[in-house]
Amino acid sequence: MAGKGIRIEGLSKRYGEGDTAVLALREVNMTVAPGEVVGLIGPSGSGKSTLLKCLGAVIDPTAGRMLLGDEVIYDDGWKVRDLRALRRDKIGFVFQAPYLIPFLDVTDNVALLPMLAGAPNDKARARVLELLTALDVQHRARAMPSQLSGGEQQRVAIARGLVNRPPVILADEPTAPLDSQRAMAVIRILNDMARRYQTAIIVVTHDEKIIPTFKRIYHIRDGVTHEEAGEGRSFD
Repeated sequence: MAGKGIRIEGLSKRYGEGDTAVLALREVNMTVAPGEVVGLIGPSGSGKSTLLKCLGAVIDPTAGRMLLGDEVIYDDGWKVRDLRALRRDKIGFVFQAPYLIPFLDVTDNVALLPMLAGAPNDKARARVLELLTALDVQHRARAMPSQLSGGEQQRVAIARGLVNRPPVILADEPTAPLDSQRAMAVIRILNDMARRYQTAIIVVTHDEKIIPTFKRIYHIRDGVTHEEAGEGRSFD
């Protein structure tokens, strides 16, 4: 599935009914190509979290369409039977906090998802080592989360998001707790991984340090999005 990108068309989300109804998303359109990293920005309460939850199949949209590549996954209703499998196999998540399991070492933290998906132990661990090496944390493969720096923990979290080779990564404020140097390192890694694995990545952020690095940005306000070209600055 890697390299298929994501497209949403006329996506809406309404909470409640009648006079108390709130339209959180209003016919949102968005396209993220394979190998592309785009920013999603907007004030608190603008609909960012709702949009991310719809894209991640965590909540049900009210209307619209969502496609992974040519596969329609939502069209005024889910077209996928097993949403847990969809989230596990086709959508990677990177959060503001790494959320590593404290009693598992780095390798086991990352290998857990492919093993739950049925990958043999040796193949899962080989895939983990490949990602840890690409992220330059292979030397920490047997370390426990408490032994890692903040930047190392976030790299391991990125490896976990990529390990099942999903076509889409949803990153929710991945640089918020990091200083400037580490924040730029994380966004550089996300761009490198997008190109290497042809993954479409959406980064929700308020982080002024990384916004100039995006080539395309979606602004969202009151549930409505508009697209604009970003600066696309280098990461140095």
